[in-house]
Amino acid sequence: MRRELGKLLVWVLGIGSLFSLLAWCITLISDTSYVDSAGAVHAIGILVAVCVGGVFAYQRLQVFRSFEPHLTISHSIRHRFIGDSYVHIDVTATLHNSSKVQVELREGQFLLQLIAPETDEHIEDLYAQVFVEGEYEDIRWTTLESFDRRWNPGELVVEPGESHPETHEFIVSRDVECVMIYTYFYDQRFAQNSDYERGWLASTVYDVAVAK
Repeated sequence: MRRELGKLLVWVLGIGSLFSLLAWCITLISDTSYVDSAGAVHAIGILVAVCVGGVFAYQRLQVFRSFEPHLTISHSIRHRFIGDSYVHIDVTATLHNSSKVQVELREGQFLLQLIAPETDEHIEDLYAQVFVEGEYEDIRWTTLESFDRRWNPGELVVEPGESHPETHEFIVSRDVECVMIYTYFYDQRFAQNSDYERGWLASTVYDVAVAK
């Protein structure tokens, strides 16, 4: 709440300062000669150009986005056979804060999908769904397990330059030979100010059959 009030105050002060400057320029034009007025108009034009250029640089060139939160995610995956019929897989997602601001996490997801073994018919069906109306879509592998993680406010905060590991365990059939592992962590700051979600994703293809 304090963060949102701070943002609102900055916007109000910024807009107020801009209008004050424009009002001063207009007053200057009305009280000066033609030559001085032309110079004032030129100054206003430069001010407007700087504002427009700043917006363009932020939206298109991402010049001023160094203070937005960002995570770099890497996976460490291991497995071992347990009993006669199962495989235990542990996945550690290391969340590295590569930005200059804190990253607070409230929600994340671990997803395990089956790549092999699969029947030829199912693979052909999956591939047929890749191109939909001329646009590429990710292959929708069969989901073996999906697990959601949630944290309380302030419970998981990654400081700039620091890393935090999150581990989840899966147990699958011994017949599983290859899996796709996804991890996704939601951008909490973005979610508070938008109608759709944004976050950080990592995916890894892992061969279980190598050690069999």
